[in-house]
Amino acid sequence: MKKSIFLKRLLSVSLAAIVSLHLLTSCGNGEKNTQDETSGYTIDNIREYVVGVDEKVELEDGSKRAIINFDNAATTPALQPVSDEVEAQMKMYGSIGRGFSKKSDYSTDLYNNTRSKVLQFVGADEENYTCFYVNNTTDGLNKLASALITDEKDVVLCTRMEHHANDLSWRERCKVIYAEIDKQGRVDYKSLEKMLKKNKVKYVAVTAASNVTGYVTDAHRVAKLAHKYGAKIIVDGAQIVAHRKFSMIGETPEENIDFFVFSAHKMYSPYGGGAVVGLTSVLNKHMPEFYGGGIVTIVTDQEQNYKNAPASYEAGSPNYPGVVGLGKAIDILQEVGFDAISEHEQKLNRKLIDGILKMDNAVVYGDTEDISDRVGVVTFNLTDVNSYHLAAKLSDYGVATRRGAFCAHTYVWRLLGVPDEQAKEYVECGDAGVPGMIRVSFGIYNTEEEVDEFLSILDKAHGECLKEMEIMPYRPGL
Repeated sequence: MKKSIFLKRLLSVSLAAIVSLHLLTSCGNGEKNTQDETSGYTIDNIREYVVGVDEKVELEDGSKRAIINFDNAATTPALQPVSDEVEAQMKMYGSIGRGFSKKSDYSTDLYNNTRSKVLQFVGADEENYTCFYVNNTTDGLNKLASALITDEKDVVLCTRMEHHANDLSWRERCKVIYAEIDKQGRVDYKSLEKMLKKNKVKYVAVTAASNVTGYVTDAHRVAKLAHKYGAKIIVDGAQIVAHRKFSMIGETPEENIDFFVFSAHKMYSPYGGGAVVGLTSVLNKHMPEFYGGGIVTIVTDQEQNYKNAPASYEAGSPNYPGVVGLGKAIDILQEVGFDAISEHEQKLNRKLIDGILKMDNAVVYGDTEDISDRVGVVTFNLTDVNSYHLAAKLSDYGVATRRGAFCAHTYVWRLLGVPDEQAKEYVECGDAGVPGMIRVSFGIYNTEEEVDEFLSILDKAHGECLKEMEIMPYRPGL
């Protein structure tokens, strides 16, 4: 009797799986699945699909205008097709991997099929790599660190270019050493190899692209060095995924990337999605310090049996909207094309850098001549005004930038020439009293006309800051 019930249930599940595969091409109410639509997204028309790009806000003078959003490295706006896809797929939302219903089966299939899309997006094969979902890059790096670090004596090699997410997540768990940067602010590969030679490094953790200067790291070169000295490589991909094509597979096996982490909110899908792609064989040997439902096969009074990756890294209820949005964002970026994106960003970078350098007392950080290895990020200061107040003044005119040290303090201090001992003195200072830079970061929808308008506004804002100096005197070094 029990066997008969089991067989009937198994048959029901199998039929439901077949039905759900069919449903992946159509929504529950008979509408066409927006994932299958091709809208001809290009670098020339993508601005039409950006949510809120023309939304007017009230400025300090009471006027209203759409802002110039040059703060895309922090987070990008949503693309309307991404929002539409999430809304459409919510009609078939059900319990993922746990429920017995057509909607549950549909959601589970979409959720798991998107893993394959992520793997393809970063050039990873399903035979060797696994994709598990996270909330963002910081979440992913911390999950990796909690799983891979097994001894506080483990050694991780980072660079002085890293975002805090790819620094503090290791600092708090093991010994971290650092490769230095060169005079232009790029990774010093000789320093990196020197550190590998002198230390028994377990993991090398590097950024794919800097959120401060936009420099693209030669991750495959680093991978080759890491593997040469018996280490594995972990790449923070937060600042690369919306700008350049990235493949985890190098020209030779020695150049392959072991782990890659990124966020969807950096690529026009603000639903808390992200992913880690890593070697399945390594992930299956470890467990992150996150426990709960969905990661076990059996729990008894005395013990528990955990599943393999990716399930073992995804405790709790999955973020279905985040995964749906991530998948759609991948489709759109690939359709726009990374060659077109890179060419567009180079034009914006060149125009902005040249325009800023025409101003008196302007400093643009990083290499301003060879910008071929920079994504759409430019940081600068006008040395006769406080950068905090200048950024606030730009905001008054309707320009969104970022000002500060961008969660990459040790890198920024080096670029500013602030010694470590001096940096410690700013612990108790407010934001305006801490040295920093102004960052302009481009999205695929920004235009050359916006750069021209920004340069005009920058000149006005600079003049107003100079006039206000009598009220709030300039402090050198800020």
